[in-house]
Amino acid sequence: MTIVQPTLWGDLDPGLGPREPVPERREAAGGPSSWGEARPGSLAPAAVPGRDAFTALRGHTERIVAHSSDRFAWLRARAAGITATDVARLASLHAVEAVVTEKRYGSRFSGNAFTEHGKDREPHIAAWVAATHGIQPSAHLFHAAANRAHLATPDGVGVQGSRVVLAEIKTTAKGWRSIPRHYLRQIWWQQYVLGADRTLFVWERHDGFVPVADEPECRWVDRDDDQIRELVQLADLVLDKLRDFRS
Repeated sequence: MTIVQPTLWGDLDPGLGPREPVPERREAAGGPSSWGEARPGSLAPAAVPGRDAFTALRGHTERIVAHSSDRFAWLRARAAGITATDVARLASLHAVEAVVTEKRYGSRFSGNAFTEHGKDREPHIAAWVAATHGIQPSAHLFHAAANRAHLATPDGVGVQGSRVVLAEIKTTAKGWRSIPRHYLRQIWWQQYVLGADRTLFVWERHDGFVPVADEPECRWVDRDDDQIRELVQLADLVLDKLRDFRS
């Protein structure tokens, strides 16, 4: 069976196989909604820095590695580290080897009509996000304060009060009742890298590549440090294996 992996602008191709089950929404008492429950049998907490080490507002603009307009520098930096796109695939220990293989040899997936539609629609959706939520478009590649090999390129970056907030934009041919799990992993990783507390997940549904509504849909996704610790542990396993091959 051919599996198409999620990409930076990954639209959901109708030919994809079944996705992982997605947890139901839960409401935090007296607080904003949150998405995602800890999985049974999760990994032990990774030895990662305390939250204060990577959530401070100051300094995130100093952790810019490259801009997507400099394609060579952007691709070279991404190849040397692990990105949110890579982490989106790290559902378990079993996924580590697959990500290592792709990082070593590259992906055979070069895009399709769905990813091209996502690229075409992104500036329009990003303009809507900026106008309605004040989160500005971003094409910068950032590294985490805790590890320069931990990388992310969120679609939007903003500041609300003393907090960093992000935006992640997708297009889809299907209606979603909840956020696909691999996109949650991508979002949590971006929050870790940028030190953000919340992400506005924005998606635009289309029918035959024609948007079905005048405005996209959106939901806030809160930071989940437990999930982030698991992702950091899995990401570091990938990086360790890559170093072993290169040494």
